Amino acid sequence: MAVQTVATETPASTVDLGPASGLSCRECGTKFPLGPIFACAECFGPLEVAYDLPLGDPEALRKRIEAGPANIWRYAPLLPVPADVADKPNLNPGWTKLVKADNLARELGIQQGKLFVKDDSGNPTHSFKDRVVAQALEAARAFGFTTLSCSSTGNLAGAVGAAAARAGFRSCVFIPHDLEQGKVVMAAVYGGELVGIEGNYDDVNRFCSELIGDPLGEGWGFVNVNLRPYYGEGSKTLAYEICEQLGWELPDQLVIPIASGSQLTKIDKGLKELIALGLVADKPYKIFGAQAEGCSPVSAAFKAGHDVVRPQKPNTIAKSLAIGNPADGPYVLDIARRTGGAVEDVDDQQVVDAIKLLARSEGIFAETAGGVTVGVTKKLVEAGLIDPSLTTVVLNTGDGLKTLDAVAETSQATATIKPSLEAFRSAGLAG
Repeated sequence: MAVQTVATETPASTVDLGPASGLSCRECGTKFPLGPIFACAECFGPLEVAYDLPLGDPEALRKRIEAGPANIWRYAPLLPVPADVADKPNLNPGWTKLVKADNLARELGIQQGKLFVKDDSGNPTHSFKDRVVAQALEAARAFGFTTLSCSSTGNLAGAVGAAAARAGFRSCVFIPHDLEQGKVVMAAVYGGELVGIEGNYDDVNRFCSELIGDPLGEGWGFVNVNLRPYYGEGSKTLAYEICEQLGWELPDQLVIPIASGSQLTKIDKGLKELIALGLVADKPYKIFGAQAEGCSPVSAAFKAGHDVVRPQKPNTIAKSLAIGNPADGPYVLDIARRTGGAVEDVDDQQVVDAIKLLARSEGIFAETAGGVTVGVTKKLVEAGLIDPSLTTVVLNTGDGLKTLDAVAETSQATATIKPSLEAFRSAGLAG
């Protein structure tokens, strides 16, 4: 695997990514200048963005954020983006609804007023991936890339295609050959190149890593490979929004889906940054990870008490979470254990049941990943691991219209009748 890909001769000192000061290895702490690199040259550990954050007056920073645009760029002072990011062509995702879910709470046995659903299906391409792609796009501009690319389980492919179209980039994205048709269409409609790879997501990701190391990949920004340190920072905005929407308070408990695990780890990073900046009061919080039983390597490791995540071959309807070898798996284990949370999984039938439960109780049609988080929340409450008296936030990361096949068989017309009142009465639908 290539450790570094350089798009241009642009010196690191001329790169403007706002408060980002460099990259730091999560394993050994070695520092690197800003650039399109994703692995440490010393130990091959993953790199993440380091910052000079605006420490000082929390109230002034809070007011500055609140006066910002109703999208993720309100948090530009805390992200690796230039100060004028909101003026550039971008999809401007974020500031999605935090739904007070009292009906769902009643179904799950959670105290009224304590359960919230962070519904990220309201983003431009109807998944949270618009957040991370928006971040990666700004890094791609800074480093002079001309093609935006990714390996994807579906949602990311659509987000990259849309963001590239808006920003005037070429796009070429790679997906497993057997994705849900809705996600294939959504990724293709933006006019970029869409390539199906025979195999699962891990096969696609390996191919992309090879392409980065080949001259064919010159000038290509792979949002979740050579731009991964910047891409991952987009998930922090979920933490920022949740706390701001709760009145600048930390939630007590969060249930977050796990694919690569990056979203969960970056939400934790975002919460810790808010505490360090004085934007929220410091208090304990628990983070719970959610997986589908047919692809649950992190859940299996957590339950076994292991620190190493053993890869699995995915076999689940929750294809957006079907990453058998999750890059951030060990870090997820650390966070779940450090915060007093857990990692749990549900089977495909429980996923379907949870999708329908959320839809009928709150009017939110989640894709299969949302079914996983709601299903796991139900399981955790029943096991006594989630405290029903504390503020709990469950993430729905995508729109159910992308995964219709999961519920199509059991979600059909109640009856088909002739256009008459008598037929309506005879069908037993009159009340």
